[in-house]
Amino acid sequence: MPSSRLTLICHARTVAQKLARFPTNEPVEDLALASDAFRARFPSPRRLICAPELRTRQTAAWFGADAQIDQTLRDCDWGRWHGQSIKDLQSSHADALQAWLADPDATPHGGESVRQLTQRVAKWLDTIAPTPGHVVAVTHPFVIRAALMQVLQGAAFNAIDVEPLSVIELRFNGIWRLRLPSMDLEEAF
Repeated sequence: MPSSRLTLICHARTVAQKLARFPTNEPVEDLALASDAFRARFPSPRRLICAPELRTRQTAAWFGADAQIDQTLRDCDWGRWHGQSIKDLQSSHADALQAWLADPDATPHGGESVRQLTQRVAKWLDTIAPTPGHVVAVTHPFVIRAALMQVLQGAAFNAIDVEPLSVIELRFNGIWRLRLPSMDLEEAF
């Protein structure tokens, strides 16, 4: 069976992320970070794909000019919460926010539920699995979370490979959270 490799890359930081707001179709915060080192990180042969939003297209361009847009990688539909700050929602719609955090089927924002997003990503992973070669996909934090949940469901212990010198960061803030640190761009480039 031919081997498939999938590299998921989260788009570069946006002002919405910095301000703890649900996203709109905003650009990345600092286009000056683009460097030839990004292209060298995942050279051809590889298939470069990205979500349709501006921030993912801008980030994918750092890795090559040949990115294909894949609608399945689009961000979660945040409905009425597009552009809203988490802090404002905690004040004005605390029950709705809590319901959304606790129930994967909840859609108090009128958009896509976490379960719907997870199902969409699961179907997409099924199309990537039989594809031999390396696929590099630039997408969103929630899409990457959904992909990780598909990999880890059930037999999580045996679905995790820990390479030598791997760094895994866990943070406790009421619940344990896995944090996947980004590349330190200032040191790397």
